[in-house]
Amino acid sequence: MKLILAAAGALALGACGGKGDDKAASDVEQAFENKADALDRAADNASGATEERLEDQAEVYRRTGEAAAEAIDDVDLNSQASTNGQ
Repeated sequence: MKLILAAAGALALGACGGKGDDKAASDVEQAFENKADALDRAADNASGATEERLEDQAEVYRRTGEAAAEAIDDVDLNSQASTNGQ
């Protein structure tokens, strides 16, 4: 839940425009990657269905982090396009 809130906050910051979204996007993606790595480590110590569930959750975190980072970058591109069009 904390990661989702962090992603939402970074998305809002990205909407402000400028290059700050690059760091925000990177930070959000790294936070999700760190959680995924922790899940992978837990999966290494598990077996069977539990191991598979943990690995699946790790993959979901990675995809979510990538999507959140892309959304932050997209918000900045969209805000620049609307500013340039005025």
